[in-house]
Amino acid sequence: MSLHTPTLHTTRLRLRPFDDTDADALFTLHSNAYVLRYWDAPPWTDRVRAERFITACRQMATEGTGTRLAVDRMSDGTFLGWCSLNRWNPDYRSASLGYCYDDAAWGHGYATEAARALLHWAFDTLDLNRVQAETDTRNVASARVLEKLGFVREGTLREDCVVNGEVSDSWVYGLLRREWRRPSEPVSAR
Repeated sequence: MSLHTPTLHTTRLRLRPFDDTDADALFTLHSNAYVLRYWDAPPWTDRVRAERFITACRQMATEGTGTRLAVDRMSDGTFLGWCSLNRWNPDYRSASLGYCYDDAAWGHGYATEAARALLHWAFDTLDLNRVQAETDTRNVASARVLEKLGFVREGTLREDCVVNGEVSDSWVYGLLRREWRRPSEPVSAR
């Protein structure tokens, strides 16, 4: 089953399917050790990883297991990062939210704005009942994004991954359909 991958627009952002021309920007993002300091995988050292990532995005949509969208700033087209819904389960009406942004994009509300648009699509179009997210307990900024979106911290996964050789914990967050607050700004899908 194929999952229609949308293009979403907010006031400041465009969320769109990845294309082959995104490989360089994607490699720059995922090879940045500072950006990935809480990531559960090391920074990329080979550009082919970006090409495989883009292929995996297409495969995810084709298989109907999720969508991963590039996030561009509308004013100048700058690639800021990506936002995703994966592990989509139509029987349970659930999915997991993920995102990664260039450090130059941090602190401007872009992660919250993009995730809010994707959640709007998830709850209204996919009819999801629950979206889950996880973040390293040291990543306070990511936890703040989730909490601004209405996610509730549900627990801690103790020593669930190794980040840069260091064992770390993750917080698990959940957002239920009945708790979802629709965005006040318009979100359009094409």
